[in-house]
Amino acid sequence: MSGERVIVHVDMDAFFAAIEQRDDPSLAGKPVVVGADPMGGKGRGVVSTCSYEARRFGIHSAQPISQAYRCCPNAVFLPGDGAKYSRESRRIRGIFEQFTPLVEPVSVDEAYLDVTGSLRLFGGKRALVQQLRERIRSETGLTASLGVATGKLVAKIASDLEKPHGLVIVEPGREAEFLAPLEVRRLPGVGPKMHAALARLGIRTIGDLAAVPRRELIRGFGEWGAELHRKAHGVDAAPVQAPEAAKSVGHEHTFAEDTTDRERILRMLSDLCERVAWRVREAGRGGGRVVTTKVRFEDFTTRTRRQTLPEPVDEATALYEAALRNLDAVGGAGRKVRLIGVQVSGFAPGRAEQTRLFDDAAARDVRLRLARAEDAVKGRFGQNALRRGTSLGRPDREGT
Repeated sequence: MSGERVIVHVDMDAFFAAIEQRDDPSLAGKPVVVGADPMGGKGRGVVSTCSYEARRFGIHSAQPISQAYRCCPNAVFLPGDGAKYSRESRRIRGIFEQFTPLVEPVSVDEAYLDVTGSLRLFGGKRALVQQLRERIRSETGLTASLGVATGKLVAKIASDLEKPHGLVIVEPGREAEFLAPLEVRRLPGVGPKMHAALARLGIRTIGDLAAVPRRELIRGFGEWGAELHRKAHGVDAAPVQAPEAAKSVGHEHTFAEDTTDRERILRMLSDLCERVAWRVREAGRGGGRVVTTKVRFEDFTTRTRRQTLPEPVDEATALYEAALRNLDAVGGAGRKVRLIGVQVSGFAPGRAEQTRLFDDAAARDVRLRLARAEDAVKGRFGQNALRRGTSLGRPDREGT
């Protein structure tokens, strides 16, 4: 087929741990864990990432650090260096931009690239992605796994299949065939709860899911059923957007178990607001005036509430207060919540001055200084280095 998009998902392999092993040859071949201090098995933080050697002991990212210590007390535990990882991420993005200007960073260690317009310059699709993968390794000493497809969804799934240093290319028109034998849990958004619900229906592979008529999925799962049907067939027309082109910044979280615990929901809402606010400031977006809160209930119905603020926000406290008003407006008291999300849009140039909550100029200045100080600490030590009291508590599995 001609005229098809060529989308590449690049996922750096064990990024933080790989950097530490590269920079300290004595760590080569050893189980390395980057994250909080395990404190002899009594630490309260989580694992940021770990080397493949550590994964053989059952250690994985987002795992409680105390559990990781019990899995392998002889592992090398490191606090990490956020500033170094950010520099390496920017260096790698520079390599991406030598292949295409259409680069959408997803996080510090992964990105989408639309290389459709660059194929003729590099000798075609396979030649381009092979050159890209080798350039990353030769210029940084790190490896990356690449997935290539006509859309972001399939490219992301493909990049995870042959780690580390993998390359999986899904040809146009073969998306459903590629997905069919894979476990249904590989689809984004299918967490433990959904996986169990589908298993009860005899749906274990993506092919099983694709065979279910769309109307039946909608009948069973509401609007999420239509989304499941689309994903199972590998349909994804979402564009690759460079940060300056993105019209919104958001994060979502799927709870490991549906919950009615308001404190738990509010802790996660606060955590999401911190993440979104940091990304807005990091991108230099200047703040957004439109705040959207999304809630998905246990029956997979989804409600959103949006409000337009008089002044743009780029700071977590103001964002949280707006998101909380939205959450209360959603209603659904007593219903179990499966997913919650926060999004900011309606960006304005220049840094936001949040006069609505702090009428005093000196107080506004203190607030912005605190936000910048948080950014500096997180840039040096990582996103989990500082957490607001409202977001502290037992961590859930990330579902985004």
